[in-house]
Amino acid sequence: MSPGRAAVIGSPVTHSLSPVLHRAAYDVLGLDWTYDAIDVGDPQLADFIDGLDDSWRGLSLTMPLKRVVLALLDEPSPMVELTRAANTVVFQGSRRLGDNTDVYGMVAAVQEATLERLESVTILGGGATATSALAAARELGVDAPTVVVRSKERSADTLAAAERMGSSPTVQLWPGPPESWAVDLVISTVPAGAADDVAPQVGPATRAVFDVVYDPWPTPLARAATTAGSRVIGGLAMLVHQAARQVELMTGRPAPVAAMRSAGSAALAARS
Repeated sequence: MSPGRAAVIGSPVTHSLSPVLHRAAYDVLGLDWTYDAIDVGDPQLADFIDGLDDSWRGLSLTMPLKRVVLALLDEPSPMVELTRAANTVVFQGSRRLGDNTDVYGMVAAVQEATLERLESVTILGGGATATSALAAARELGVDAPTVVVRSKERSADTLAAAERMGSSPTVQLWPGPPESWAVDLVISTVPAGAADDVAPQVGPATRAVFDVVYDPWPTPLARAATTAGSRVIGGLAMLVHQAARQVELMTGRPAPVAAMRSAGSAALAARS
């Protein structure tokens, strides 16, 4: 395969672990590819993508670009159509294919933690990642989760996505009543620090907590879950699986998940 380029874009993006994961995959696969982190904001996105040459194979997108990019895609995947959020762009000739590997990453992380059978889920947050969590919960058999948000108005896109995917969430205002924490799984989709004030809500009735944050780790929410005896799923598990799926989409080859996980763990340990 000829040399190629890929990158994670967003703003801010310098903290991203994606370059470590993708580069580890390229090393194992023997690909002469590069993968960088490039700061790109909402206003610059269209010009940035239009300016890419044919050496580019794909992009990973973080906030605030997961919804903005939709207007620039030639072919969104069915999951993108459902969630109206894309974290992946794959270039095939002049065509831009959009996908959402966040959902795949969440489902894989939960299954890896042997939590396949779920009856109740609470999702913290109402943004693009929360929409992916709704889709993941539905794939795991829960189509009536609780969604805890700071503002119902700001979560309108997520609730519209829930209707498209046949999910019927109950919306509660932050931090949610005690019963919203007495569930099989709490998924926090908010940025680092945003869930710190609700960590005391975790109790023995919370079977598991999945925090999508991976740095710094453990988060106060994860520590509270450990203290309560709840199972903890960290953001690194999701990040590795969603990145592995991106590698497969961009290269057409199976991703070396173990090598990617090892590289990610080592990079996080070096930061601490």
